[in-house]
Amino acid sequence: MGKEITTEFGKIAITDEVIATIAGVAATECYGIVGMSARRLKDGLAELLGRENLSKGVDVVVDQESVVVNLNVVIGYGTRISEVARMVREKVKYTLENATGLSVSQVNITVQGVNSATGK
Repeated sequence: MGKEITTEFGKIAITDEVIATIAGVAATECYGIVGMSARRLKDGLAELLGRENLSKGVDVVVDQESVVVNLNVVIGYGTRISEVARMVREKVKYTLENATGLSVSQVNITVQGVNSATGK
């Protein structure tokens, strides 16, 4: 559904797909994140999504007041999961609020897997 914002210049419509893509790009820029993963696991294996499919690893819920973002990520082996999750939460919230002007109430992170490839 997305979010529609009315200004003195007109209306701005921001779709869920755009919000999800911005969140996915912001998350993958964080140290320790190897990539985004599909929401559903296939045979217990997390599939890394390419850069063009980042929004498929993100679920967005928009209500009247705020946005809730659910991310499915794959983390690099040897990184501290709690620290990576904290950094991702902060970066996604900051990026979305600055890019869209929407209020982000929650950024939930599901670690779908750990990969031996190094995070950035």
